[in-house]
Amino acid sequence: MKNKLLLLLIFLLVCGCVGTASRGIFGTGVSIAFDPRTVGTQIDDSIMHKSLVTKLAIKEKSYLLTVNTKILDGRIFLTGKVNSPEEKLQITKLAWETQGVRSVKNDLKIKEDFDFKQSAKDLLITSQLRTALIFNKQIKATNFQIDTFKKKIYIYGIALNSEERKEVINEAKEILDVEDVIASILLVEDLRIQKN
Repeated sequence: MKNKLLLLLIFLLVCGCVGTASRGIFGTGVSIAFDPRTVGTQIDDSIMHKSLVTKLAIKEKSYLLTVNTKILDGRIFLTGKVNSPEEKLQITKLAWETQGVRSVKNDLKIKEDFDFKQSAKDLLITSQLRTALIFNKQIKATNFQIDTFKKKIYIYGIALNSEERKEVINEAKEILDVEDVIASILLVEDLRIQKN
C-alpha cells in the first residue's frame, strides 16, 4: 500500500497541473504555436518525458533534483550530476528503455564538492546567453533551452534553419569565460514530422 501511495504521489508530481498542449518545447509554458514540432510529436515527447522521470524517481528519488531530462522529437538529452559512473550507465539504460526513444545523449557528470563560486559563474553565463538570445531578432529564443556546467554551455532546441543554429552558437561563444559550447540543436527539416 505504501509503495502504491508513493507511486501515485510521484505520478501526480510529474504530471503537474498544466495541460500537455500548453507546455511548449521543454515544459516551459510556451505556447505550442511557437514550437515547430507537431502537436502529436509534442504529446509523444511529453509522455516519454513523464515516463522517464517516473522511472528515475522509482529508481532513486534524488534523481528528481539531480538529473535533468529533455526530450525532443524522440531524442533524450540527459544533464546533471550523479555519484558514480555506474549510476550514469544505469540512467542511460533507463533512458534507452523508454518507449519511443530514438537516441540518448548522456552529458551527466560525476558529482564533486559543491563550489558556490563556480555555480554562480555558471548561472551568470546562462543568464547572459538567455538575454542575448531574447534580444537577437534572428533567433526564436523560446525554442532553445540552456544549461551551463563548469563554464560549458549545453544548448538544446529546434532551429528554423541552419543560419539560426549558427547564430545561437555564435551568441554562446561570445559570452565571457565560456570554455566550450555543446549544441544539440535540431533543424525543423530534421524532425520526423513537421508542422504544415
